[in-house]
Amino acid sequence: MTFSSIAPAVRAARRLSPSTYSRFGARRWESTGAEPPPAGGHLPSISTSKILRSTREAALRTPGIKWLDEDGSSPLQNTIGGRETRKMNVYQAVRDAMSIALAKDDTAIVFGEDVAFGGVFRCTMGLAEEFGRERVFNTPLSEQGIAGFGIGVASMGQTAIAEIQFSDYIFPAFDQLVNEAAKFRYRSGGQFNVGRLTVRTPTMSVGHGGLYHSQSPEGFFMGASGLKIVIPRSPVQAKGLLLASIRDPNPVIFMEPKVLYRSAIEQVPIDDFELPLGRAEVLVPGADLTLLTWGTPVYHCETALSLLADPPASLAPLVPESARRARIELIDLRTVLPWDVETVVESVQRTGRLVIVHEASRTAGVGAEIAAEIQSRAFLKLHAPVRRVTGWDTPVGLQFEKFIIPDAIRIMDSVLETLSF
Repeated sequence: MTFSSIAPAVRAARRLSPSTYSRFGARRWESTGAEPPPAGGHLPSISTSKILRSTREAALRTPGIKWLDEDGSSPLQNTIGGRETRKMNVYQAVRDAMSIALAKDDTAIVFGEDVAFGGVFRCTMGLAEEFGRERVFNTPLSEQGIAGFGIGVASMGQTAIAEIQFSDYIFPAFDQLVNEAAKFRYRSGGQFNVGRLTVRTPTMSVGHGGLYHSQSPEGFFMGASGLKIVIPRSPVQAKGLLLASIRDPNPVIFMEPKVLYRSAIEQVPIDDFELPLGRAEVLVPGADLTLLTWGTPVYHCETALSLLADPPASLAPLVPESARRARIELIDLRTVLPWDVETVVESVQRTGRLVIVHEASRTAGVGAEIAAEIQSRAFLKLHAPVRRVTGWDTPVGLQFEKFIIPDAIRIMDSVLETLSF
């Protein structure tokens, strides 16, 4: 499929004068014949996303799922008969994963600020009552102390599940995580490790969190060889990836997009299962452009693809017909470190185009590392430069946060420009 006809239309749209825009606006406001949209709008939202697994069958057939028996061995991966699911949101799925880990591993402990009370997002609700306050307990307000304690516990052979209350506060623990946890196995010549350490932390924006509650700090850890960084998009993903992180032989920072805690709801298998770390998932197959993201922006990308395929009347003049037929491949990276180079490279070599979306700032973000690697490995296959749609290089504002975080319109605009290059 060729998209050379898109460029003139895009350029023409950008030359529209203010008076033209005002005429469009005047017609819209003066119109009385149009049917008002439903309360939730016509576009997909997180709650109505087709990506979410809303049925038992879909949940039990999640790609890559690995079932674990009561004794900890691995049964046949295709055995789904007799297994049940329950409707959960993300925080309930996270809580379910920790409950399974505590029940199956007598050495496992959960600790952090306010976790004995259920935590600010209720992820540990009832765990202290179920497993005792010797295994689920509060800590002082010291992120460095929480990480350091977790490293010490894990080095002694226990399973440590730590919580940093917000990822914005993870920076006091940076030295412990990067200089100690990440290097523990290497500096001991393989004699010791802290692979049984998992650090959970809420991340990304909520629309009004401001500079201390809406950051996405995953990019700061990209050079920390020895750590893994995992960011789930949904309840099934949160449970499976968290259980895999807890049992992985490397320390893992597990970042949970906070706006999804209650808004993303799926049928989740109640049994013990894991999903693979280090593996991206192709959510929507395509052949004309690769759209790569993780966490909350997965849903903004889905909305952008809906806008592209069927733009509303206000955007229709800006979206050429040929672009509406573009087949976009949407990929959820899931594990940011180490990221799935093979899956992304294979996709870009087929599509010839790549747009990367993340909430963190543009400069030295995860997208910059991915763009550099893709242009090194697939340069001759590219039909257009790799584009990044990111947060701006500013603190997250106390006002107008939605203008700082990438949204569906910005994503669609970058997709159009990439197709028309």
